[in-house]
Amino acid sequence: MTSPERAFVSAHLDDLHGDLDAWLRIPSISADPAHAPDVAASAEWLAEALRRTGFPTVEIWPTPGAPAVFAEWPCADTGAPVALVYGHHDVQPVDPPELWEHPPFEPTVVEGPDGPELHARGAIDDKGNVAFHLLGIRAHLAATGRNTPAVTVKLLIEGEEESGSPHFPALLQERRDRLACDVVVVSDTGMAAPDVPSAVTAMRGLADAEITLRGPAVDLHSGSFGGAVPNPLHALAELLAKLHDDSGRVTLPGFYDKVRALTDRERALMSRVPFDEQAWLAGPAASRATYGEAGYSTLERTGARPTAEVNGMWGGYTGPGHKTIIPAEAHAKVTFRLVSDQRPEDVGPQLRAWVEANVPDGIVAEVHTPPGGVSPCASDLDSPAMDALLRAIGQAFDTDPADVLFTREGGSGPEADLVEVLGAPLLFLGAGLPTDRIHSPNERVLLPMLHRGAEAAAHLWRELAALAR
Repeated sequence: MTSPERAFVSAHLDDLHGDLDAWLRIPSISADPAHAPDVAASAEWLAEALRRTGFPTVEIWPTPGAPAVFAEWPCADTGAPVALVYGHHDVQPVDPPELWEHPPFEPTVVEGPDGPELHARGAIDDKGNVAFHLLGIRAHLAATGRNTPAVTVKLLIEGEEESGSPHFPALLQERRDRLACDVVVVSDTGMAAPDVPSAVTAMRGLADAEITLRGPAVDLHSGSFGGAVPNPLHALAELLAKLHDDSGRVTLPGFYDKVRALTDRERALMSRVPFDEQAWLAGPAASRATYGEAGYSTLERTGARPTAEVNGMWGGYTGPGHKTIIPAEAHAKVTFRLVSDQRPEDVGPQLRAWVEANVPDGIVAEVHTPPGGVSPCASDLDSPAMDALLRAIGQAFDTDPADVLFTREGGSGPEADLVEVLGAPLLFLGAGLPTDRIHSPNERVLLPMLHRGAEAAAHLWRELAALAR
């Protein structure tokens, strides 16, 4: 029997599709200052959409960077729980534009093997994940016959997530009274596969650094000085090669000291997630082989273990032809993904000590680590709120809540700040898929997943309300 929530969602899919068609045309790229007016326009569009949906309180909150959008729909019932939905309305840059099959800000529906797909930058990350809540709350009200939600629903949709959320912690502190809640629902993630209902339970943290090695005071003639003075690019290559040992472990002293080991239960839960490694390599990974820390599966490496990655290296001459020099400087950008109990502020001192111990004589090293970083975060698998989420997902996917699988997200976001400032448990409800090409050309969302997301959100408000009884 079709639930009233599903019936409403099915009858109003054109509303969701129309909202996305309009919103995705706004190129709200927060990393590019030239698009600051577009990010502001995106916030204005969302604010108007929330008012149209029925939220009685909708505000645009300015920050020193891009604006966030806040909305609140109070429950009329005394003592009802308060849920805060987090997402973001900014998007990644589209480079390289020539790899897009359709213009990135002209939403295009394409029929795919699993159903219709909507292609556009932000289709799932994160405008699609936010937009399904507009339909979900309307479905909840229609199904329950209520004039107000069964829980007080708040939304905080920021505009700088794709730029590292530099002003988000301060915004949380400044507005913490308005944001007070009993549970945080993060809609910036996804599920394991279209036919595998699942819930993200953790996200990794992030620390980044730039390493500069300096040798001679100026570029030198490689014939006159080569083999006689240290070459910063050679030194950098050797240094970065030492970042991992033969088992794929990061070699910074102390890096693993605070890492919370995976329990047998957590490893068993992760092993239940269907994963075809060869299809993953041929598809979203676009790689020839797997690599990583010995003793862990690919899913464990990408979601539950810390990593170090070299993101870029440069120095010397890279133009056409040859310029036979020993360069004066060499540079690299490095990032570290962190897991439970690690802290981003610990990585900088560890990296500086390691670099100093590994550079050769005649090379001067400088390690720049920007302030901040992102802390890892995790949900309580046994909380009543988690039970409510599993019931909501189970109803939307026609499966037993016990069969909803737990996954981990390898990426990073400001979720730990939400937990730290607001002191509320964390849930993840997203409709993305590993094959959605997030941050890549031809980003897409599978529209049936958005439809299920809207239905799951509609069920969630009813299930969370039941916890207060």
